[in-house]
Amino acid sequence: MKVKTSITLAEDLLKVIDEQSGPHKSRSDFIEKAVRAYVAQVMRDQQNARDLEIINRQADRLNQEAKDVLTYQVIP
Repeated sequence: MKVKTSITLAEDLLKVIDEQSGPHKSRSDFIEKAVRAYVAQVMRDQQNARDLEIINRQADRLNQEAKDVLTYQVIP
């Protein structure tokens, strides 16, 4: 369900939106797609930050495990 809302944008930004959205697309559709893309990127960035924190917390154990695995390699 869509809800009508009002926003205030800088004139130069509105001009770019009009240029990029083309003659047959609405500003609303363009802005909605842009906001959805931005929100998706923010969510990915947050997940990546959480993943990196987990990896960093486990770094010593993971590095030790990697060293252990390397001892099983046979070098010709």
